[in-house]
Amino acid sequence: MELPSPLECSLKLKIPGSVPTLMNMLDCQILPLGFQYRIIGWDPEEQTTVFLPLNKDGREFVVLLNYSYLLLALTSAEMRWKLVMDVPNTSCTELVTFRGRFYAAFLHGEVCVIDPCSLEAASLMPSEPLCSSNYLIPSGNDELFLVEVIVPMGLTFNRFKCRVSRLDEKAGKWVVVRDLGDRVFFIGGQFGNVCCSSKELPDGCGVSGNSILFTFGPRNVTCTYKYGVHTGNEEDDLNWWRCVSENRVTIFYIKPENLTLDTEDI
Repeated sequence: MELPSPLECSLKLKIPGSVPTLMNMLDCQILPLGFQYRIIGWDPEEQTTVFLPLNKDGREFVVLLNYSYLLLALTSAEMRWKLVMDVPNTSCTELVTFRGRFYAAFLHGEVCVIDPCSLEAASLMPSEPLCSSNYLIPSGNDELFLVEVIVPMGLTFNRFKCRVSRLDEKAGKWVVVRDLGDRVFFIGGQFGNVCCSSKELPDGCGVSGNSILFTFGPRNVTCTYKYGVHTGNEEDDLNWWRCVSENRVTIFYIKPENLTLDTEDI
């Protein structure tokens, strides 16, 4: 077997700070570092996409795409889009991954869990469903939270109330919680929902643990939400997360990976 001339299998490389070099590819070992996939016509602000690897090296995977009123799935085994069946026939508002599964929330309050292998969907509704807008917030790989937001008719953005639940995977149900520990939830906006420890926030920023901030308020102004806030109205049930009216938070977006906020007493 005759190998071709080295000149026929050469590549001219130009590395910054060095002289261009002609390299014989027959003497090189090429190591695959990964794969890159592109979705044509995808708008990240309107169409949520989540990726779930099925093995450690990521060669086997499933991608879910929220496209209008449809949920589409692409698997590495088939490399073509297909419909996810048995999901509510309404707009998907939340789509996340948690511990090897997909979780989706829909416009009218439905919540589903989707198996990545069979792509079968199962309902995962709270025991006492509310007429609410639902948000899914993973806390790393430790916990998955559901925040249900109720906006009574005629009330302003900063006057709605929330219920927070934690997923009990073994029991397959949501458990209402009143304490988030030192966690802070940042919910909404084009960059999705984020959970972090209050210890990761700058000292003196005005945001403490066990609180929720919504980042999509009018003119990017919101308030901190905490559990059991007294509203001054004796008829209001304290068993909700409500706005702490003593402070106001202004949200400034700088970059997709950064969120800047300013807190002031009012």
